[in-house]
Amino acid sequence: MYVQRAAERFLGGDPAAGIETWHAFSFSGFYDPDNVRFGPLAACNEERLAGGAGFPEHPHRDVEIVTWVVEGELAHEDSTGHVETIRPGDVQRLSAGSGVRHSERNAGSDPLRFVQMWLTPSEGDEEPSYEVVRGIADGTPYALTRAEAVLHVRRLRAGERTALPDAPWLYVHVVRGAVRLGGEELREGDAARVLDAEDLTAEAAGGAAELLAWEMHAEPHFG
Repeated sequence: MYVQRAAERFLGGDPAAGIETWHAFSFSGFYDPDNVRFGPLAACNEERLAGGAGFPEHPHRDVEIVTWVVEGELAHEDSTGHVETIRPGDVQRLSAGSGVRHSERNAGSDPLRFVQMWLTPSEGDEEPSYEVVRGIADGTPYALTRAEAVLHVRRLRAGERTALPDAPWLYVHVVRGAVRLGGEELREGDAARVLDAEDLTAEAAGGAAELLAWEMHAEPHFG
């Protein structure tokens, strides 16, 4: 198990434009050859957008983009005609497939905070698709079939424990609070990467906690 602390993330974005981004992997102008991906997971970005700030329309191809809003409201619009507002508790998935353009912004005046995760599909050049699951319940797995991955959302009360899935690649990101996992205490913004995970349990430490766990079963194929 490798633990990446929140302070070890690469700070990107454009603070002058009201955009702050903390990258867990190589991204944009930051490149670390030893930190490019974990299984199919190629990005886990903590985003904070001031009121009115955002990302203008830009293209994506052959990537699965999953977004989890922590606070505020995220306005999404894409070239396939979807116009949505994503709120805390919603899971948004944009499968770029053969190509799609989208924009994201904080349409309100309150701060917006969200976690965005990019996964590389096992096969490319599929048709683009989009989905929002409103108010996903605890313990309800969200399958990302194109990447052979499953997202698990866990919200824990103080002292509560939860079993984590067995998987060749398991990525655990702490959204709120702190959890104990494999002898380590992970706090907000920390993440653990576990190879060949088996019989792992996470426990809320010192209060309520929220975490996102990716259960991943295949590396992407290129070429």
